[in-house]
Amino acid sequence: MRYSTLLFDLDGTLTDSREGIINCFRHTAEVMGAELPENTDCLLGPPLGFSFENFFGMDSKKAEEAVRIYRRRYGDTGLFENRVYSGVPEMLETLSKNGFMLCVATCKAEIYAVRILDKFGLSRYFKVIGGSDTEGRRTSKTEVIDYVLMRAGVSDRSRVLMVGDRDNDVLGAHSSGIDCLGVLWGYGSAEELAGAGADMAADTPQSAAEMIIRKEDSYV
Repeated sequence: MRYSTLLFDLDGTLTDSREGIINCFRHTAEVMGAELPENTDCLLGPPLGFSFENFFGMDSKKAEEAVRIYRRRYGDTGLFENRVYSGVPEMLETLSKNGFMLCVATCKAEIYAVRILDKFGLSRYFKVIGGSDTEGRRTSKTEVIDYVLMRAGVSDRSRVLMVGDRDNDVLGAHSSGIDCLGVLWGYGSAEELAGAGADMAADTPQSAAEMIIRKEDSYV
């Protein structure tokens, strides 16, 4: 078996959280008198602080305030404006039965990731559910991946595969010394994943599971 540990992104990979995320960005923009970017797809995936600084033009202090406002709404209602992608439970069941260790590595606050996965009955598949914290630590994908691997007790990174839908998943994985499978049912495009250097790509959860099990490399 080429891979033994699989790290899954959450938003755009396991669940479609677009509605809740955009609603929370819209609420935050209204409270702070800011403008929502015309193309809101750029807000799906990157860490919150990065998004407020780079897509709303805020300085670091205002971005910190914006993150607090965002998280208040998200914790109340936004996190459940969400749905599991079709085929994801079956993919997780198949991979689990085939002996892979499954973990979640998301830039979303860990407390929210746990609540979402609990609500949808997916937590039972994962040894570790890791994300950022509410104190502003572990904000990058690389930091989250390193944290999850530490908690999982994994030292051989050659047998770890990240599964995610955006370029930051690919770049974070490679920065941490692991491969990345890009998924095409989420928010990123084939061009975005190819540009980031994804090691392989899959267009459905079923094909992702089959590719991992067969150890096939289908390059973007």
